[in-house]
Amino acid sequence: MPELTAFALNCSLKPTSSDEASSTDRMIADLFAALKKHGVAGSAARAADFEISPGVKSDMGGSDQWPELRRRVLAADIFVLGTPIWLGQPSSVAKRVMERMDAFLDEADDAGRMPPAGKVALVAVVGNEDGAHHCHAACFQALNDVGFTVPANAGCYWVGEAMGSKDYKDLKKIPDPVQSTIDMAASSAAHLARLLRAEAYPGVPG
Repeated sequence: MPELTAFALNCSLKPTSSDEASSTDRMIADLFAALKKHGVAGSAARAADFEISPGVKSDMGGSDQWPELRRRVLAADIFVLGTPIWLGQPSSVAKRVMERMDAFLDEADDAGRMPPAGKVALVAVVGNEDGAHHCHAACFQALNDVGFTVPANAGCYWVGEAMGSKDYKDLKKIPDPVQSTIDMAASSAAHLARLLRAEAYPGVPG
């Protein structure tokens, strides 16, 4: 049985009920295949399948379904945020997810460690326009601010021809540079997750 687990949130605008294939799903699947070689078992969900209420608390009450996703994020050793590029930005769904993680800032323990302390974060980006590096920068900053650890080479992406019609899900073969980036992200994440599981951050006792 794999030692480590990964949980990915696909932040496509399309819910599963749309029956539309998702390039973000394929990128996550390719990343999970690479992680499996390092003894990591992956599971994923589409954020658009859940009602994620606006707000900056871990539970906004009512019909808010973020608490279940939050539980799955924190139960895994590695969190993968998958997002398409829209207007050069992470999707609005990805921004909502990160917005809800703002609550972690007020949930630190007595040593100042937020709930994701010791958890590793990767970001997978797909799109038909420029913006992959910008999306990585925005997501990594937010995830690190709320306690996740970002390993070396933690971002994988594919960007098609500007204003083109081919999506990542349509590729017959993953380009070698993309595959090598996925492989490196998986290797770095698994290595760092094992180190953090073996020796947790000490924090700073108050």
